[in-house]
Amino acid sequence: MKLSSRGRGCCVAGSRERGPPPRSPFVHQLRLGPLQKAKIAFMTLTLFPIRLFFAAFMMLLAWPFAFIASMGSDEQELEKPLSWWRKIVDVLLKAIMRMMWLAGGFHWINVKGRRALPAEAAILTVAPHSSYFDAIPVTMTFASIVMKAESKDIPVWGTLIKYIRPVFVSRSDQDSRRKTVEEIKRRAQSDGKWPQIMIFPEGTCTNRSCLITFKPGAFIPGVPVQPVVLRYPNKLDTITWTWQGPGALEILWLTLCQFHNSVEIEFLPVYIPSEEERRNPVLYANNVRRVMAELKPETLEDDLEKYATSAMKMKEEKVDLKEFSAYMEFPVSHTLESMFALFDENEDGVIDVREFVIALSVVCKPSKTLETIQLAFQLYQSENGTITQDDLAHILKTAMGVSQINVTHLFRAVDEEEKGKITYDDFYRFAELHPHFAEDYLYPDQMGAEHGLETSSRSAPNGICTDFSPENAEDKNKPLQKKLN
Repeated sequence: MKLSSRGRGCCVAGSRERGPPPRSPFVHQLRLGPLQKAKIAFMTLTLFPIRLFFAAFMMLLAWPFAFIASMGSDEQELEKPLSWWRKIVDVLLKAIMRMMWLAGGFHWINVKGRRALPAEAAILTVAPHSSYFDAIPVTMTFASIVMKAESKDIPVWGTLIKYIRPVFVSRSDQDSRRKTVEEIKRRAQSDGKWPQIMIFPEGTCTNRSCLITFKPGAFIPGVPVQPVVLRYPNKLDTITWTWQGPGALEILWLTLCQFHNSVEIEFLPVYIPSEEERRNPVLYANNVRRVMAELKPETLEDDLEKYATSAMKMKEEKVDLKEFSAYMEFPVSHTLESMFALFDENEDGVIDVREFVIALSVVCKPSKTLETIQLAFQLYQSENGTITQDDLAHILKTAMGVSQINVTHLFRAVDEEEKGKITYDDFYRFAELHPHFAEDYLYPDQMGAEHGLETSSRSAPNGICTDFSPENAEDKNKPLQKKLN
């Protein structure tokens, strides 16, 4: 199976044909032509306010039904079959939610395959996760989800969330992740008494150019899961929400300004784990990921090493499109031009291939940011093994997929001797002492990440991609590695 969106495949498709590596999964560039801008301007003045009003109205209409149905529900009642009046509320809420998406331009939702019964697969693993519009399958199925505990306090939306009986993860409770996994195990092993749990195993939003590493939390219970693939086959991608790219409000505005928005939901056959996979959640997660995308990440890592070696020899040398084609050993094509444009931020016709290598490392090792940072230091360091503040800005900007980032405070904190330059060892020691340095030094006002520096985009920005994977024995032996990876 080939996972695609708007003609794009995964990092590496099922075949061994060599092509250009995918762009960073945490970057989304939306370039509008004159005609598209004119259409959006017209829709902003006409259709947008009408759609926004009706979508908000439908959500408000759903609130009293969800509020009444949620009152007085205890755990024992939830495990019983739905009463007749709750079945009516379910039908009404699903209809209201469908009208809300209809108001947003999702005129029809293409569903492929058959959704398994809770007794067949207690957990639905959904990927790729790229937007808050991924809530569409949640509202269609009313499956439970794993969410931040803070989400239940959001007006209106919090009441709707509580209605689907989610599993909450609390940042204030250090033992919350273990409790979350135990609760998922309990529900998953209830023989279908509880609703299915819908989990986004990537744990963060990407641009759907590939499937990043699945976190093992959803696979720890060792029960059969049903993989679910999400696609948005639209000519203009206003859906994607990543670190670098349009913000949440801009995405909402642009999407509501499109006359029609397409979405495809494909339910794949239930995946029954082997005994080895039951004992090894990481293996289980990786195998499900392969089924969903047929990725061949080992070939990418071979390319990464080759490209990194070439980039180290080139140092600060900039290349144009023709030289980039020779560097990649791939002919100039529309795909290569698009990739080149991604790194040509100044639109001056040249790029720094070191930024490309760092982005490629993020794709190859999405859960190993520390290794990417170390490689980046090797690319930017001088002969004596040091980098400057500007170098650090380039490194973190590319590795984390952030368009604007201020590293002044971080660099000064790492550079204790005020030499104006730092080594990777300096950075590593500082990160070990300050595992939450990203939120403390880079953007304390914007980031609420649970960990210091991760290759994830926003930390559960929409509340439905929380990482609840518990710490394991191996991680405890490598505290910094866990924080950075």
